[in-house]
Amino acid sequence: MIDFFNPLGLQQPFIRLAIFTLFSVIIGIIIRYVFFKTLFILNKKDDRALIKLLEKRFNGSVFLFIPMLIMHNLIPSFELSKSLTEWLLLISESLIIASFTIIAVRLVYFSQDVLNSKFKVDRADNIKERQVLTQVTFVRKIIVFLIVMIGLSLFLLQFDGVRKYGATFLTSAGVAGIIIGLAAQKTIGNLLAGVQIAFTQPIKIGDAVFVEKEWGWIEEINLTYVVVKIWDQRRLVLPITYFTEQTFQNWTRNSADIIGSVFLFTDYTVPIDELRKEFEAVLATTDLWNKNNQVLQVTDSTEKSMQIRLLMSAKDSPTAWDLRCLVREKMLVFIQEKYPDALPKTRFVMDQSSELKD
Repeated sequence: MIDFFNPLGLQQPFIRLAIFTLFSVIIGIIIRYVFFKTLFILNKKDDRALIKLLEKRFNGSVFLFIPMLIMHNLIPSFELSKSLTEWLLLISESLIIASFTIIAVRLVYFSQDVLNSKFKVDRADNIKERQVLTQVTFVRKIIVFLIVMIGLSLFLLQFDGVRKYGATFLTSAGVAGIIIGLAAQKTIGNLLAGVQIAFTQPIKIGDAVFVEKEWGWIEEINLTYVVVKIWDQRRLVLPITYFTEQTFQNWTRNSADIIGSVFLFTDYTVPIDELRKEFEAVLATTDLWNKNNQVLQVTDSTEKSMQIRLLMSAKDSPTAWDLRCLVREKMLVFIQEKYPDALPKTRFVMDQSSELKD
């Protein structure tokens, strides 16, 4: 192929290098276009979402890998100086390693996208889907981390200055491993805790939790930390070992359903049966209640008032919160309008008999 350009008068090595670089890029573009066009033709119209996802993830990756692979094989034939040829080969090898690493990482992300497309989490009862999503996300992060580390190692080994000390590094690997292990024991502990959480799953992505006197949702589970999205849009970042060493509440461990409670403090004169009827009427008129649980009980009494607890169920914790606020408001309005004297009060009984005798 090189000799093909000799009759054209392109004898200069640098000119041929530039032409073949452009030629390799064009070949990469053509191969990429033909590859994805063939996939579109071979697949049915209703299956092309997967092909579009593949094209999106690998956009540009093959475009870099193929030209560098072609140029790496052609560089020795350009009759350049020995030092320049070695540098060009080093650059092309480094770019091949970098592009191959990118392709491998994107392949992992594409595999995750395929799995995510089969498990929909946009429905009410999505416990199983969130379990799979949590495991897949954590495994993906581990694999990507390993691929990047291997790619970086191969990239550094291209340089003589790094290869030269390889034997020394291997000789001292035992001592270095002990030192690094002691220095990074917290990081390693976090990593092992992440593996434990990914497969035993005390928490999952999307779980409603109560931690550090705050409630919110598990938004991210990373290699060393967890991000909790608080109800007011704040983010609580906790080390991943927190969820293996500390006590916390998981409101959606096995089911998204949750029971909410409202406490009322009233005078002894309030009619309990009327409160119960009103409570049932309030629940019957709202879609927030999932019709599973409905209880009104007198749970305590003191010398000043009695405590009434209202229990109601909802499909998830945000809905339960809204339902509790609604029931609390409606019941207070009902007592204010129908039985205003039944609100908590303090009584004073004055004995005037002794004053009359005086």
